[in-house]
Amino acid sequence: MHSHSIEQWTHDHAFLGEKHDDNERRTWFVVVLTLVMMVGEIVAGSLFGSMALLADGWHMGTHAAALGIAAFAYRFARRHLGNAHFTFGTGKFGDLAAFASAIILGLIAVEIAYESVLRLINPVPIVYGEAMAVAALGLSVNLASVWLLRDNHAHHHGHGHAHDDHAEHDHDHDHHGHHHDDNNLRAAYVHVMTDAATSVLAIAALAVAMYSGWVWADPAVGLIGSAVIASWAFGLIKSSGAVLLDVRADEKLERVIRARMEVGEDRVTDLHLWQVGPGHCAVLLSVVSDKPKQPAVYKRRLAGLKGLSHVTVEVETCPH
Repeated sequence: MHSHSIEQWTHDHAFLGEKHDDNERRTWFVVVLTLVMMVGEIVAGSLFGSMALLADGWHMGTHAAALGIAAFAYRFARRHLGNAHFTFGTGKFGDLAAFASAIILGLIAVEIAYESVLRLINPVPIVYGEAMAVAALGLSVNLASVWLLRDNHAHHHGHGHAHDDHAEHDHDHDHHGHHHDDNNLRAAYVHVMTDAATSVLAIAALAVAMYSGWVWADPAVGLIGSAVIASWAFGLIKSSGAVLLDVRADEKLERVIRARMEVGEDRVTDLHLWQVGPGHCAVLLSVVSDKPKQPAVYKRRLAGLKGLSHVTVEVETCPH
């Protein structure tokens, strides 16, 4: 068999997200924007002796580091797309970066809670005007970042399914499936949303404290903010960790696959479905039958299922 005839039967493992390049550009832009804001606040804080500016500047540095992880993950996945060392491609690097970012978010939540408790026990004087101006400036940058990282991905319907009798099941799967999510972009988005939310809470708390004299309002709201951030971090750890550990990618898609494969006497005895990248799933299944067909026949039954990018079928004969 000639080498060129072998090549037509091979396939790549390019399991990157549909908008990988666009998401990478947007993430790098937000990294630069955050770094500029960070440097500006630190320089201004040093020149004018503002602890509020200095503190917020270094705080933004933490988010810049997390956003940088997301951006480098996009870059690494793209540059090593054809690297044979990665058996199923580099589609999971975004989930690895998202998991790391979620850990950083959790640490930020702990830091905010710790500082809030200290300020509840030992209140410190607040320069309200300056603190609110810093929070408003940070909020404007965060809102711009939120807009840049918004996910416009829309699920498409009607993919020319090979079997009309399963169309209803396929539509239900496509509408509810979650394996299209880009956890890396979500992690970057959560970071800027976290900063935006803390800025809004800080402005509200400072306004209450300034006009009512309730100095405990600021640290109390800080505790609420830390709880919200911790909740977001946990959700991100759960979703990205599930991909890294090859947790079942989509139960609805599993049911659709099983329904398509079990025709006549054919029965599925083993089915493994896992995510190999944003919008990409791999499936490994075993079919047993009295009259087994060629694997290609079974693969054709799965034609048209959106997100099913790598299919392996094992066929066994049942003598009884």
